[in-house]
Amino acid sequence: MTGMMRPPRARRTSAWTTRRWLRVGVAASLAVLAVLGATGAWVLGRTATISDELVDVRSPALATSFRLEAALLNQETGIRGYGLTGTPEFLDPYRRGLTDENTYTAQLTRLLDGDTRALADLEAVRAQLSVWQERIARPVAASPPGTTSVPATEGAAEAKATFDAVRRATADQQERLRAERNRTRADLAATMRLRNWLFAAIAAVIALLAGLVFEGLRRGINRPLEQLAADARTVAGGDFDHPITSAGPADLRRLSDEIDFMRRRLVRELAFSEEARRRLDAQTADLQRSNAELEQFAYVASHDLQEPLRKVSSFTQLLQRRYGGQLDAKADQYIGIAVDGANRMQTLINDLLDFSRVGRVHHDPVRVDLDPVLERTLSALSVGIEEAGASITHDPLPSLVADPTQMGMLWQNLIGNAVKFRRPDRTPEIHVAATRDGESWRFTVTDNGIGIGPEYVDKVFVIFQRLHAKDVYPGTGIGLAMCKKIVEFHGGTIAVDPEYRDGTRISFTLAAEPFPAPSTIAEATRATTEPQR
Repeated sequence: MTGMMRPPRARRTSAWTTRRWLRVGVAASLAVLAVLGATGAWVLGRTATISDELVDVRSPALATSFRLEAALLNQETGIRGYGLTGTPEFLDPYRRGLTDENTYTAQLTRLLDGDTRALADLEAVRAQLSVWQERIARPVAASPPGTTSVPATEGAAEAKATFDAVRRATADQQERLRAERNRTRADLAATMRLRNWLFAAIAAVIALLAGLVFEGLRRGINRPLEQLAADARTVAGGDFDHPITSAGPADLRRLSDEIDFMRRRLVRELAFSEEARRRLDAQTADLQRSNAELEQFAYVASHDLQEPLRKVSSFTQLLQRRYGGQLDAKADQYIGIAVDGANRMQTLINDLLDFSRVGRVHHDPVRVDLDPVLERTLSALSVGIEEAGASITHDPLPSLVADPTQMGMLWQNLIGNAVKFRRPDRTPEIHVAATRDGESWRFTVTDNGIGIGPEYVDKVFVIFQRLHAKDVYPGTGIGLAMCKKIVEFHGGTIAVDPEYRDGTRISFTLAAEPFPAPSTIAEATRATTEPQR
């Protein structure tokens, strides 16, 4: 039965937390110290009691007994001298002895209060003294002066015997008082030795408890924490398969288990991240291959495709100039449609090439002052601006890190649209504003043109999205889509302000600090997903 009961006790003890171990240890230590302290307090009290008894009772009682004996001797000497000579001066010691006798007897009675045996000795002395005084001292003291006292001369033997009895009673009293003082002194010495040994034991127990507490903390807390820290450093060093050792009290073991669970979770997450990185690498390779194919397509479109298109456009225009008016009206119409289609096809191909190059070919971020860029754009659009009679103003524009070519394309599309989509009955007025918005710059291009309906504020940024027929407003529908691509490539956003009703207001933001390139983003993503080895 004993062997069957031990394992549950071990399991119960192993389930104790650090707080419970500390509580039990502190409670046990306090209990031991309380017992030792109570014993020490009792020993100190006992020492003080014995010392007080020795100093205040035994020694003064013995000294007072000696003084009482001296007073009695003075009485006997005075009575004997007066009885033999009749000289009155001999009664002075007798009378002082009587006074001292009363004083010392009262002191002994007070000092020996409660000590029945010592009081009995005092009563024996007083009884013998009373016999001597009654039979010898008082009769002699009552004799007339100048003559020899008859009781002193005739009862000398009786006087000597009676006072010897007083001396024996006094000696017996002093012997017992001396024995009691010696016993009390021995008790005090023994109690002091016990006190010294007890205090030495208390000091030893305190040192032992301190050692036990230190060793318990070292084994139960410090060593498991050091092991946990060592395992954590090993895991942090890259060995994610290293297990976290569980040791110590229950709460430290739970902490180790939680950290080990976190380690296993991190291992799973790292494995997932590794798989995601491999997939990202594969997608990056596919994207690079797709970009290479797009580059090849752009090369074909810009050279192989445009060459026959230029021939078609040139010969249809030559056909129109040479044979225009010589055929019927239907033929002239067909020739005009062919010339217009070839020109629109060439314009569309060029716009598509420009759109595809954004963020791919044009990527040279430098510190750009936008004021000169806008001025060059206005100079390039000067013919259209003069024909429309447009008034263009702008706030002081900032300088920021961007691609200058793309900034020129951005201003060209926005200013060109503002001039093109004007009202026929109103002189175009265009204003470019710039304000700081946190870490970015916010720009607005405001005109008083025909405006954009609220239902089209998102569609206008879709490629090839047109809101008007090509014979009313020419174009391919790529301009605002290209603006959106440029702005987003520079870390900003672009939108039409639906609250502005007196024309169109397009608002966009550009990052004030350098924007990351796509390759940089891919490298940063790979660095965060790749585990440390």
